[in-house]
Amino acid sequence: MDTSEFSRARRSVTVSVGESVRIMRELQELSQNALSELTGIPQSTISAIENDRVNLGVERAKVVARALRVHPAVLVFPGWDVARESAA
Repeated sequence: MDTSEFSRARRSVTVSVGESVRIMRELQELSQNALSELTGIPQSTISAIENDRVNLGVERAKVVARALRVHPAVLVFPGWDVARESAA
């Protein structure tokens, strides 16, 4: 197949940190209450994080990531294109 006639897809949706938390939580079929129980973070704070009213922060990111079984970077840096951006 000749791929020269195709163009690379463009990102059409930008995901916030809060949205990434919600998406990962929903993919694992957890309620906010269930995530609260797993993390010890109040459900109201989880709701505020998911709605971008409260910053996730490094320490909470570690706790939430452990509960969701993902790397914290998945939550903190949604949409980071490693191939196009340098960490330095």
